[in-house]
Amino acid sequence: MLWSLADFAVNHLFLSTFCCLVVSTVILKCMDHIRRSTKIDRAQKQREEALQLMDKHVVDYKKQHGHTDSSRILSLPLAELVEELKKGSLSPEAVLHVYVEKALEVTKEVNCVTDFLADCETQLQEVKKQQEKGLLYGVPISLKDDVGYKGHNSTLGLVHFLGVDEAVDSVIVQVLKKQGAIPFVKTNVPQSLINFDCSNSIYGQTLNPHNHKKTCGGSSGGEGALIAGGGTILGVGSDVLGSIRMPSSFCGICGFKPSGDRLSARGFCSPVSGMKSAVSMPGPMARDVDSLALFMKAVLCDDLFQLDPTVPPVPFKDEIYNSSKRLTIGFFDTDGYFLPHPSMRRAIQETKTLLEEAGHTLVPFTPPRIEYALNELCLRGFFADGGTTLVDKFKCDIVDPNLKQQIFLYNIPNIVKKIVSIFMRPMFPRIANHLEAHCGVGSVKDLWKHYTAIKEYRCNFINEWKKLGLDALLCPMLSPAFNIGHPGKLFAGFSFTMLYNILNFPAGVLPVTTVTPEDEEELKHYKGYYNDLWDKEFIKGVEGGVGLPVSVQCVALQWQEEQCLRLMKEVETVSRGHKIHP
Repeated sequence: MLWSLADFAVNHLFLSTFCCLVVSTVILKCMDHIRRSTKIDRAQKQREEALQLMDKHVVDYKKQHGHTDSSRILSLPLAELVEELKKGSLSPEAVLHVYVEKALEVTKEVNCVTDFLADCETQLQEVKKQQEKGLLYGVPISLKDDVGYKGHNSTLGLVHFLGVDEAVDSVIVQVLKKQGAIPFVKTNVPQSLINFDCSNSIYGQTLNPHNHKKTCGGSSGGEGALIAGGGTILGVGSDVLGSIRMPSSFCGICGFKPSGDRLSARGFCSPVSGMKSAVSMPGPMARDVDSLALFMKAVLCDDLFQLDPTVPPVPFKDEIYNSSKRLTIGFFDTDGYFLPHPSMRRAIQETKTLLEEAGHTLVPFTPPRIEYALNELCLRGFFADGGTTLVDKFKCDIVDPNLKQQIFLYNIPNIVKKIVSIFMRPMFPRIANHLEAHCGVGSVKDLWKHYTAIKEYRCNFINEWKKLGLDALLCPMLSPAFNIGHPGKLFAGFSFTMLYNILNFPAGVLPVTTVTPEDEEELKHYKGYYNDLWDKEFIKGVEGGVGLPVSVQCVALQWQEEQCLRLMKEVETVSRGHKIHP
């Protein structure tokens, strides 16, 4: 009897404890949901208030100044806009008003602006007091969400970062202000930045201005959409796997990723701080190549070198960018790993022909060991910890539908990834190798070996480059824009861009043509190199692209930003002069 009572007491205690744990878990989850919902609601309300402030700015300006010739201001290239601002034939107030109004119009259409930097009017007055007018005097400029701006949030599209306002401006913002620029809005990004769609649980989906069924790309997607829509003339993005180049390609604008440390990344927010394998870098996005070059010239100044002594004190070299010397240009229209869209291969070949007609020498180039570089060097290094640092940022969040497949992959235990990859390899070798690379490096010793392997690969790549005597490289870009929701199912689409983050080479993209009905017809016969799940997903992702921009990518060796921009300018000149655009 005593044993029965004791058993009953123990069982009762166990059951009570279990029930308490269950109830506590439910309560904690409910509290997390309430906190998360409260944060999101507050952020959405703040965004709505910011848009209302923009509208008030426009109304107040019109009451005081009447009609402004908006169409003329919006049509001016950056260099001409700066010239007219400096001469006084345009006022900074008028230009800011026009771009605030246009940005509002664009974001109502495609949902790209997340914040209004209301102190832009104060900044404008400070700029007018400067004795020496900077290279970007009076230019309204937009900032990607992760660019630190005092008093404002860098969310990365994650609840994890909500409510933490920046204490100071990022170094790039400080330099831009000293050069006379007027930062006035921040723009949307995909949740966590690690995706080339542009959607998150806080601000929603950003659309492509050319076709609302398409994504604007990511992670600097809001910037790409706003510039393509005409709502800003110059923007600041960031690029760790292609995050400037993807949206620039999808939206048909120009974008540029410098070498690591050529600009300062101080004050930029990251979901994977400490990752060193793929080099992240801020860079400009604009309508034309000259605007990218003017940005680089403006920020590569003494103010930057003093504010961030880790940046090499090397000013922009105009003599290289403006040179008329004929170039030796390497080229390839496919890397043998991911077969580009038919319009992309056509774009490379047509651009090659036009560059040859302009007097340049084009030399076939094959990137060495491309699958090894993408999987073993880039992905294994980017997810060196198996993805745990990134996954931690989602613990208090609602996973955006566009990222569910990615986050599911990151949450799979490494041992399971390895086992599944073994069974997948006979049928889907490319996908199996990609999956296994997400396991990371395993140990500090392995991480050191990994860094050594990256250095060796860079040396091999440069040796191949030098053997051919190349000045720069013309190569494919992921184009045209994907249908919304598909980028999260095809992370390997970063293959065209991530290579140059591993190599730490400057790289830029610019549009040269558009998708034709013939390209779309040829896509129906697309098999890729493996005819696997990715190749089939690619067709679904890009179909329906007639009329969309198609961009090519230009690359130079590390520290040779001016040479890369020079090739971009050459490509822009020949493609516009000979009307590659159908």
